Amino acid sequence: MFKMSQNILKLENNVNTIYNLISYIQKELNHVVQLSNENTLKHLTQENAVLEKQVDQAKARLMQLQGNAGLLSNLVKCESVLAEAHVKQESSKPAATESSADKPKSDKPAKTKPTKPTASANKPADKADDGPVDIGRLDLRVGKILEASKHPDADSLYVEKVELGEAAPRTVVSGLVKFVPIEQMQNRMVVLLCNLKPAKMRGVTSEAMVMCASAPDKVEILAPPAGSKPGDLIHVEGYVRNPDPVLNPKKKIFETVAPDLKTNEQNQATYRGVPWKIENVNGFVTSQSLANVNIK
Repeated sequence: MFKMSQNILKLENNVNTIYNLISYIQKELNHVVQLSNENTLKHLTQENAVLEKQVDQAKARLMQLQGNAGLLSNLVKCESVLAEAHVKQESSKPAATESSADKPKSDKPAKTKPTKPTASANKPADKADDGPVDIGRLDLRVGKILEASKHPDADSLYVEKVELGEAAPRTVVSGLVKFVPIEQMQNRMVVLLCNLKPAKMRGVTSEAMVMCASAPDKVEILAPPAGSKPGDLIHVEGYVRNPDPVLNPKKKIFETVAPDLKTNEQNQATYRGVPWKIENVNGFVTSQSLANVNIK
């Protein structure tokens, strides 16, 4: 009986030992599992970092390849254009002539074709555009109105035939009906701007412009000095007379010069204060009464 009790006690101790061992093993197992999970996570994190780096490298490589592909495409296009230009150049060359060794010699001297003069060779050189823009560019001359009549299609315009010392009189259209009676237009000495581009005014082509002193309510025709004759040239001291053949409207030369064309206190026509004169003729170009007004 006593022996049985000892065996039972020993069995209970063994059971407790087994339970303790199982508990210890369970704890160790949990610890191992935890360590395994941490190691796995760390390993996976490292793998992910490596993979992300590889992805970035692959993207960069792809972009480089795309850029190279675009550059290659442009190079191919350039080579194609150059090749086409080369082909055109070759095709435009004259056919190869026989060498002098293969050509039969001729006793006759070679004929040379006369070259035709180009249009630009016959065309007179244009006036230099960089010349000074001043009164020297205006072709101002003395003229004589031979006859004046009303414009057939405009009540405010006169049509005049003006002698300028040329082969034939010029036709001039002037808007002076409201300011100058027609009787005062006949056989009158005037000053004209002769290198304006001819322009049609109500169907009549005007080939010059009568110069006048102009106020808002009054206009007076400028008169050359006594003793002048048709064709006499107007000069202004200090400015070289070098008029354009025809004033180019796009360059607005007259519009640039016009603000400095005025009469002075003595009713003399001036440019920047310098009176208009005619060589070898005494006196000045004047208005009848208008002082310090613009000339148009």
